[in-house]
Amino acid sequence: MRAAVFNGPGEIGVEERPRPEIEAPTDAIVRVTHTAICGSDLWFYRGDSDRDPGSPVGHEPMGIVEEVGDDVTSVAPGDRVLAPFAISCGECEFCRKGLHTSCENGDSWGGDNGGGQGEYVRSTHADGTLVRVPDRHADDEDTLRSLLPLTDVLGTGHHAAVSAGVEEGSTVAVIGDGAVGLCGVLAARRLGAERIIAVGHHEDRLELAAEFGATETVSERGEEAVERIRELTYGGPNHVMECVGAASAMNTAIDVVRPGGQIGYVGVPYGVDDEGLDVFGMFGDNVTLAGGVAPVRAYAEELMADVLQGTLDPSPIFTETVDLDGVPEGYRMMDEREAIKVLVKPHGDV
Repeated sequence: MRAAVFNGPGEIGVEERPRPEIEAPTDAIVRVTHTAICGSDLWFYRGDSDRDPGSPVGHEPMGIVEEVGDDVTSVAPGDRVLAPFAISCGECEFCRKGLHTSCENGDSWGGDNGGGQGEYVRSTHADGTLVRVPDRHADDEDTLRSLLPLTDVLGTGHHAAVSAGVEEGSTVAVIGDGAVGLCGVLAARRLGAERIIAVGHHEDRLELAAEFGATETVSERGEEAVERIRELTYGGPNHVMECVGAASAMNTAIDVVRPGGQIGYVGVPYGVDDEGLDVFGMFGDNVTLAGGVAPVRAYAEELMADVLQGTLDPSPIFTETVDLDGVPEGYRMMDEREAIKVLVKPHGDV
């Protein structure tokens, strides 16, 4: 099969690799019809995080089940499925409490499992990982585009909102205008937030945030952004969603949150160790910090129900669509902020 691989900073290739095969009775093989490039992929693309050259990339697959192991009962060949970015068994202590990203038997889509930006993947622990799309929606392209973000960014934005304690009537600031931040706006609106302040640096993305439900937008940077958010919220919001991962974004969240408030953080925290966080400031203001890597499998069914009934549509985050050969260009477009998020169709039909 063909799959995208990392060959070094700024170098993504598309190469022939061994097609994954059933190796355990709990495995399933999925023909990937839709996948995506993630903002977190840009960390290794830019050389800001380590990754082995030659390793397959991608972690947001959706497709058709081709083959299952003897013990798999939740899906069958021919089923349309989507797959969260982390493989989980669904049975261990942590999966049972909804913390699938801490699964004792967890796995990733890389290595011998094929990589999410390729033609096929193997899902180990298929019953605990794969989410079946109802047959009546399985071939509706518009619906599939709306469901694909459940593999990562929609569930991650929802985790930010839940971790920040967003509820009916809340005032919330969403830090970040990437795909996760935009999905965080959708999630905050879904949970009933009355005011949603979207914070970012790109006017086109802030316009989309407004379409998604943001009541105000802030495009200033640094201290000017902090002052503007405080001004809009009469001293700071009680709920802040940090959806970037950079130390500057986290410190902005800490600077603006109201004393006694709550920060939900889901951005992969690269660079935070080097620059440090104002932990003393959080301590002094009794600020709660919650979040982490999002257990998107825990949220999949409830979010899918809203997508399927037409009340939740994150698909506008996909501003470019490419085939497998277009993946290197997709990375470039996202790295240079020419695209919010790139949808990939490994078998063509773009």
